[in-house]
Amino acid sequence: MTFKAYLVEDSAVIRENLVGFLEEVADAEVVASASTEEEAVDWLNHHHHEWDLTIVDLFLKRGNGLGVISACRNRLPHQKVIVLSNYATDDMRDRSTKLGADAFFDKSAELDQLVAYCATMQPSHG
Repeated sequence: MTFKAYLVEDSAVIRENLVGFLEEVADAEVVASASTEEEAVDWLNHHHHEWDLTIVDLFLKRGNGLGVISACRNRLPHQKVIVLSNYATDDMRDRSTKLGADAFFDKSAELDQLVAYCATMQPSHG
């Protein structure tokens, strides 16, 4: 069953590839995307109930993914936030988790784990 994904990624090429990947492999509908922290936080603040999964890159055109994770703290119980980054250090994984990320995946090495995580997603009813 399709779930709604929100994508925060600054690279247009990666964003386009991720949209195709999520829709074809993970059974997601990508409802919107952002390339900056400000744009992402603004969208999240105005679309509280319109997403099930937010996927966040750490390095953005302006700002960073840590601010986006923080902005998701008051989300609904079914809504999940994950980090997808090439900067998958232990420190970044720990900081992301402490800010509220539900999972962290390395873009270059953990796409299978991302697909497995997406398979556990429950779509919202509304």
